[in-house]
Amino acid sequence: MSLNEQLWIDRCHQYSMIDGESGFQVNFAGMNFTEDQLKAVDQRIPAVHAEMQKIERGEIKNPDENRKVTHFTDRSAYTGGKEYSEIEDFVEKIRTGAISAAPGKKFEAAIINGIGGSALGPQLVQMAINGPYWNEQPSEMRRGYLKIYFLDNTDTAGLEDVFRVCDPATTLVVNISKSGGTQETKNNMICCMEKYKAAGVDFASHACAITMTGSELDQLATKNGWLKSFEMADSIGGRTSVTSVVGHLPAALAGVDFNAFLSGACHMDGLTRSPILSRNPAYMLAAMWYIAGNGKGDRNMVIVPYSDRLILMSRYLQQLVMESLGKELDLDGKVVHQGLNVFGNKGGTDAHAFIQQLNDGRDDFFVTFIEILRDSSKSTITPGIAMGDYLHGFMAGLSNALRSKKRNVIEMRLDSVCEYNLGMLIALYERAVAAYAELIHINAFHQPGVQAYKLASKGVIKLLTGLGSGLSSIRGFSGTVSEFAAKLDLRDSEFELDGILAKLAANADLRDLPFQVSREWNKDRGWIYSVR
Repeated sequence: MSLNEQLWIDRCHQYSMIDGESGFQVNFAGMNFTEDQLKAVDQRIPAVHAEMQKIERGEIKNPDENRKVTHFTDRSAYTGGKEYSEIEDFVEKIRTGAISAAPGKKFEAAIINGIGGSALGPQLVQMAINGPYWNEQPSEMRRGYLKIYFLDNTDTAGLEDVFRVCDPATTLVVNISKSGGTQETKNNMICCMEKYKAAGVDFASHACAITMTGSELDQLATKNGWLKSFEMADSIGGRTSVTSVVGHLPAALAGVDFNAFLSGACHMDGLTRSPILSRNPAYMLAAMWYIAGNGKGDRNMVIVPYSDRLILMSRYLQQLVMESLGKELDLDGKVVHQGLNVFGNKGGTDAHAFIQQLNDGRDDFFVTFIEILRDSSKSTITPGIAMGDYLHGFMAGLSNALRSKKRNVIEMRLDSVCEYNLGMLIALYERAVAAYAELIHINAFHQPGVQAYKLASKGVIKLLTGLGSGLSSIRGFSGTVSEFAAKLDLRDSEFELDGILAKLAANADLRDLPFQVSREWNKDRGWIYSVR
């Protein structure tokens, strides 16, 4: 054995963490950090840990919104609570037909209507545990649990796609919005109501809500006699809500063992409560991110799970990490423009996608490989070599190749993709994000950028609403967008007006308006709009 090989083995022993109880393992040896850099971060861990303890004690940790942050603590008590039992009872009655869609008709499907954390978490759980073809299985194979579909945008294509395969008469609609006023979710809900009305189906007897008590959505559900309205805590943000009622109801409807999921999350919470950096996988993750990116997010986070079932992991982490850490101001109001970019794929598909750049291109990333040891079937390829062995070989080979070029690599291992292990993964990253936020001194639990885009979009909708009378008054007029802006005295909004006119022209047959807009391309003048 060469000296370099021995040094590598020694480094792996020093910087690997193994939980023998669960089989979870993470190896940080492939990250390019020095002892001095790690010691510098280690000196700050007592302060980080003190802030984590404040979260667990129920102190205000989202000062901008004056809110507690309770996703760590609430899940430890959730299974013993009234709401957990109510959901389990509700789902069992749905599954057995005790709560029916109509006399003699059992619910067959559920539409989960939410956006952001209200959809991403449930989507990840559904894909990881039940796989991509759950909805194609017959009811017997699904043990009576429901097919699950998601509406997670305000795109009519998604709405139409769902209703091509869902019969309103046997489909439950779960509407998820903390405030009850989230526009994307509200839009889908309104359109679902119209779909049910057109099909002659009572929406109220096919609908339930997950929202805060007294919200706009809760009041609507109560007033119209919906099947159920489940309470969502104000102290749990959407991107950290998957271990709460937000994740529970969609998971339970699809037969996912939510108790096991929570047990895994709580087990990882125990591992990540250690005040010692070298014994806390979440603190070590945060330390690696901090060192690799110079405390400024100078490197991209690449997530590559070697599992088809975890294909949505990188998408889930995009929201958790980027919405939490992408902030203009720090806790003192200083402009810092912090954040971490997250992207990913699945191994070994990634080797035929973006690994070329990771291996030979810009050295501006650190990659985390998540390996699943247990194969789903025997799948022998040649004597003594199984299909899953190739997947391991691809991962190990790629890891070695990247490290040989001094690229930054973290390796994780889990025994299998199951509820317990998925819960551990999610809890690990939740705690790592919270700890990293303390290292860079920002508020991880608000999202002012999201609110800013919502306000800006409302301005566009307001402009569109006000255009009605103006366009009606100039029917017969044709011209460029600049000429329309001048005619309507909207010169300062010409850019926004161009988008609105283009949208109206493309959907002239789908809008109930007293006028119609069309457009034609003129090679000299550009788009010529006409209103009639």
